[in-house]
Amino acid sequence: MNERERLYDLLPAIYRIRDAEEGEVLRALLGVIEEEMQALEQDIAGLYEDLFIETCDEWVIPYIGDLLGVHGVHPLSVRAGSLRSYVANTLAYRRRKGTAAVLEQVARDITGWSAHAVEFFELLATSQHLNHLRPHNIRTPDLRDTNQLELLSGPFESAMHTADVRRIATAGGRYNIPNIAIFLWRLQSYPLSRVSACEVPGKGYTFDPTGIDIPLFNRPQTEREIVHLAEEINVPAPLRRRPLYDELEACRQAITNDKTPQQVYFGQQPVFRVFMVIDGTPEEIPPEEILICNLSDWRIPPTEIDYPAPTSTVSHPIMAAVDPVLGRLVLSASLLPDEVLVSHSYGFSGDVGAGAYNRTVFTRDVLNRTPDWQVGVSREETAVGSEKIFKTLSDAVSEWNDQPDGTVGVIVIMDSRTYRDDLTGEDAIRIPESSQLLIVAADWPAIEDSDSLVPRRVVGQFAARDLRPHLLGNMDVSGTAGAGSHGPGELVLCGILIEDAITVQEGNLGSLKIAHCTLVPGKASIEVPYSDEVFLRNDALKLTVKGTICGGIVLSDAIQSLSVTDCIIDGGDGAALDAMGAAVRIDRSTVIGSSNMRSLQASNSIFEDVLNVEQRQIGCMRFCVLPYASRTPRRFRCQPDLALSNRALRLNLSSAEYLSELEENAVLARMHPVFTMLSYGEPAYVQLGSACAEEIRTGAEDGSEMGVFGTLQQPQREANLHAALEEYLRFGLDAGVFYVT
Repeated sequence: MNERERLYDLLPAIYRIRDAEEGEVLRALLGVIEEEMQALEQDIAGLYEDLFIETCDEWVIPYIGDLLGVHGVHPLSVRAGSLRSYVANTLAYRRRKGTAAVLEQVARDITGWSAHAVEFFELLATSQHLNHLRPHNIRTPDLRDTNQLELLSGPFESAMHTADVRRIATAGGRYNIPNIAIFLWRLQSYPLSRVSACEVPGKGYTFDPTGIDIPLFNRPQTEREIVHLAEEINVPAPLRRRPLYDELEACRQAITNDKTPQQVYFGQQPVFRVFMVIDGTPEEIPPEEILICNLSDWRIPPTEIDYPAPTSTVSHPIMAAVDPVLGRLVLSASLLPDEVLVSHSYGFSGDVGAGAYNRTVFTRDVLNRTPDWQVGVSREETAVGSEKIFKTLSDAVSEWNDQPDGTVGVIVIMDSRTYRDDLTGEDAIRIPESSQLLIVAADWPAIEDSDSLVPRRVVGQFAARDLRPHLLGNMDVSGTAGAGSHGPGELVLCGILIEDAITVQEGNLGSLKIAHCTLVPGKASIEVPYSDEVFLRNDALKLTVKGTICGGIVLSDAIQSLSVTDCIIDGGDGAALDAMGAAVRIDRSTVIGSSNMRSLQASNSIFEDVLNVEQRQIGCMRFCVLPYASRTPRRFRCQPDLALSNRALRLNLSSAEYLSELEENAVLARMHPVFTMLSYGEPAYVQLGSACAEEIRTGAEDGSEMGVFGTLQQPQREANLHAALEEYLRFGLDAGVFYVT
């Protein structure tokens, strides 16, 4: 029975025959009823699933929590996290109420961040009673234990301290009898597989394909029991040299003694892997042939190291040296591979820029219709059917440029390798009239064909996640639609790390959408230059930038529309936005550098440098922070305007009176945004620092922070944690929250 025509199949055959003779009108009617019946069945099935916390919809979670008496927590957005695990584990929490393990698990479930609870009375230097000896409680630290010395004042330290009587609730004090610390890791760890390492001529390689030094991050291992306290291997922290060095040294010694090595960082889920590509085939360097060391001077590793055996010494070969703190790699002098690939994890605050996170929602919504044409680009995958898999992006673009008008096409980049393609001149991307091209970092899986049982790849099917390809070379794009066309074409870029400029050349391009990409600040930008030809100025172009890190946007006066959402626009000391002809809309973004535009609608954003808007009688700025001297349209609950007004009210000044210059300068200095890091490549890049004013960290429309990371709702997470700690903290104890990253 056809599931889509169950009602029609229930009719007697005579009615179906008569209906076929009369044009199948009855079949069409029952098809409409069948659709509504299926929707009703799905709703009934959903009602059953909503009875259980594991399968219910997000909107049901607060209602289940209310049945369990879970109160006083703010609901979070989908992007910020879910309270599902917190509600699901409520009964388990209450059975173990007051223990450090439960406080740690509550912090992890309610915030979505990795957490570690520390009872500070365990770290107090005390005179011991003979009936309660604590051998680990040593008054002075062992200066020969370099591993523990690196952990001093952190969440995993073991050194003893004298008492600190300041309150821990304000993060002022720590080491006291009633104090409990909740350490949180806000940065997330994003794993990448087989990325092209960047060669530094005459020195070695960097794990980052753009050639900058980045710290490698741990890939957290899951805790299996609620009573287990998190260890260093369970949190998304930057990797340290010492524990990795000790593990690999112990591994080589165990192999020497014919024993099975105990591996934590290099077990089933290694924190990094190194591959040498020789004649097109990647060969992995085993962990026991890697030396962990400080490569600040790019030293070449020894070719072998001797280890004592029961009867003699055994030499183990060393093929590579790795510095996880700087993200550097040096091969043995005898190795000359064609290319080096690395698998590792990097740290960042959220899903912004090119990354390995899931982007399928955007790619599903952006396509106008099912693609007519699709090809792949990969150095690892090969064709299994009639599809085309190219080795270079320029070959795929050349194939696209031969497609007719009205084509909807997709170029799928299927790995995280570096592609050195200069898409300029004859190799530039051309977008015909009524056409749409999506260039996306995604997997294009081969599926089994039910008829021929031969795997094949289907046009229109791809999974935009887990990959971050790197494009090295300028990219030019031009629209070939005629002047006055009602359907100029569209180019969409998604999930790509781009190191050079994207330029829209003379022509008629209708739309350029750049989503979840990284255009490396200081190197890459988006440019639409001015044209002397009236009909080749791209005056119908709509530029949309979403979830992207970009080095700057420069548009000619002919471009009239620019939309920026959830982005970091970093112009450094220069201009971040130069769009004097455009009506600009900016939402939940952080702009580093000066900005110039025709008109502006902005909300929940941070403008670090001066903002100049030409048409100030239209548009509005809401819940933003910007330099006070900026020329903008009317402002609503923006900083520092609101802080100046509140300061005047506290001083009982009338509307005709003004703050003194000293008072005003103090407010303006406090209202300048403070960032943890402003250098691209740092894990805490553009993260608001702890010294940033409270009005900025909670000044967005929904009470979260202004800027690009407002969607993470960090103030709401912290408020939820404090509310939960009141319920599960033992009487007489105080808890403090400390951010490790």
